[in-house]
Amino acid sequence: MNTKNGRAPTRTELVRKALEDEILGGDLMPGARLDELSLASRFAVSRTPVREALHQLSASGLVEVRPRQGAVVARITLRRLIELFFVMAELESLCARLSATNMTEAERRRLLEVCDDCGATVEQDLGMDAYYQANCRFHDAVYEGSHNSVLVDVISSLRRRGEPYRRKQLSRPGRMPVSQSEHWTVARAIIKGDADAAAEAMRRHVMVQVDVIGELLPMLPSVEAD
Repeated sequence: MNTKNGRAPTRTELVRKALEDEILGGDLMPGARLDELSLASRFAVSRTPVREALHQLSASGLVEVRPRQGAVVARITLRRLIELFFVMAELESLCARLSATNMTEAERRRLLEVCDDCGATVEQDLGMDAYYQANCRFHDAVYEGSHNSVLVDVISSLRRRGEPYRRKQLSRPGRMPVSQSEHWTVARAIIKGDADAAAEAMRRHVMVQVDVIGELLPMLPSVEAD
């Protein structure tokens, strides 16, 4: 596993990813206590990377820190998850709309480059983690191209909460090449300066993840149907 800049993952990243996988996979169920000392011993690290990993998982909504109880696996409802993706779809749609009119030529070239990078991970069968990192670079390029720092700050905060599920939905067979095709639809509209088409393509791209997550619900014991 490599991070998006090619370096080896830190201890914090390794612990976070392992716990994330266990929560989404049902090995750690909602309400399960996450003891720093026990986790540090299990992963053969100090308590500092464990504490940082739990903080990141708390920011993404997978972990809840309770007074006098410490960290526990959070309870997440399907309705709450759908509401999150609905808001993300609208905000990312707005980013795409703004990018269609605000992107510089250099930013447009960068957008095409990251689209090519996403395609390369699929064509070379580099796996879900590699695709997800390239996918993040694509969305980051659209965010930055909007030239609206307030919007980018809000989206970045919300994306951390949806990140585990955005990653998980890529595990559905055939989802990555379809996702990549959706990226190209968004990118072409932005490059053409078609704000309406860019906004609608991005909205569809994010909202389709709700349908995929619904199909994966039996594989997501951390999510409670409601």
